[in-house]
Amino acid sequence: MNKAIILAAGRGSRMRPFTDRLPKCRTKFFGKELIEWQLKALRENGFDQDSIGLIRGYLKETFDFNLQYFENPIWANSNMVRTLTFASEWAKESNTVISYADIVYSSRDIQNLIENSNSDINILYDPNWEKLWRMRFDNPLDDAETFIHDGKKLISIGEKAGNISEIQGQYMGLLYFTPKGWDVFNDFVATKSEEEINNTDCTTLLRSLISMGVDVGIVPARDKWYEFDSESDLNIYLEKFTASEIF
Repeated sequence: MNKAIILAAGRGSRMRPFTDRLPKCRTKFFGKELIEWQLKALRENGFDQDSIGLIRGYLKETFDFNLQYFENPIWANSNMVRTLTFASEWAKESNTVISYADIVYSSRDIQNLIENSNSDINILYDPNWEKLWRMRFDNPLDDAETFIHDGKKLISIGEKAGNISEIQGQYMGLLYFTPKGWDVFNDFVATKSEEEINNTDCTTLLRSLISMGVDVGIVPARDKWYEFDSESDLNIYLEKFTASEIF
């Protein structure tokens, strides 16, 4: 059985004042909270309350969904890889979709990720990233990072890009692990100090795995998606799109 994990431990300080009273993923986007969009996409692919885990931290008591809950008690001083470790024991025997909590994506792309993954660790990426980044930034190179692939596997990710040619897509914050992929993840964690794991984000994890010779599979997204780093992102999307144009 597939499982899914939503990484929702952080506060999202750049989304203030929305995050003063609720976690970032409780921000509303066209009438639904970000997490409700994520749950919708997962449930339409057969995930239910027993197969969806949510790792919480900041204002954990505000989550009232019928899900499997895990806690990151050191959320304020750790990053996404540390957060993921708190649910790895629950998920490690399953194929698992792993989702950031500050993105909105379609159910079709969850199906796409599950059906077209080709390695034990896989990511969904946006091959048409530039349109979204130009909408959000005056200069996409101010934010976009290197992303180079060979059509099936990731070659490079997360470095400062010098030009657009170094960016063949952008990682979307969606991963897919097989049980062997969990073994790779847990082995990686075991080689690092507590401080190193606390300071490792998912992009750094992927870059480190590639340098170790681990294959990271890539799946191109088919639909639009949305990343919410700041209030400006939310306002831009609401201005540019209507509810019927989300995907």
